Amino acid sequence: MAAFWISRWNDIIGLVVEHITVVAIALALGTIIGVGLGMLVWNKPVPRSVTIAAAGVALTIPSLAMLALLIPTFGLGWVPTVIALVMYSLLPIVRNTVVGLREVPPAVMESATGMGMSPAQVLFTVQLPMAWPVILTGIRVAAQLTVGIAAIAAYVAGPGLGQFIFQGLSSLGSVNALNFALTGTLGVIVLALIIDAVFVYITRYTTSRGLRA
Repeated sequence: MAAFWISRWNDIIGLVVEHITVVAIALALGTIIGVGLGMLVWNKPVPRSVTIAAAGVALTIPSLAMLALLIPTFGLGWVPTVIALVMYSLLPIVRNTVVGLREVPPAVMESATGMGMSPAQVLFTVQLPMAWPVILTGIRVAAQLTVGIAAIAAYVAGPGLGQFIFQGLSSLGSVNALNFALTGTLGVIVLALIIDAVFVYITRYTTSRGLRA
């Protein structure tokens, strides 16, 4: 295995960079869309239920099926991969945004309103900062989902470590089949752990002391 890693080091680094990049792009888009949707529907019961339900339905679609459905329209490669990852990331982000905003004590919002703040000012300057730890937890869960699902995107010629996994599985019995599969799998696991640690750090240093558990 060590000899394989040494001989394939440049390929491994390239695939790791691709994996991180596609996850970062999808997570950024998912965060913008998910937090935006959560802010729009958090206090509207029917739209809130419909939005969360729709995001939940997307999450129940098997990843291979989702990617296969995107091929006729978007072809192979980065585009279907990013679209699929964004769709899978929405549920935890939307749900946690809604939960976080709804958990802000009404007395706090009433006090802000009594100080002359508009609803938009209350939302952006009071609710969002107080809901931030919950929202960030949703983003953290979405990050873990997308890291794993990104590996499956090799099915549609997507970027990342999944290429090694599929290459190993498709060449079972060959000399390096197990090395390819294990390298891709271990790489995904290590990336997931590193990204989770990064989110722990972000949560610690972007949450006010008064809101820390």
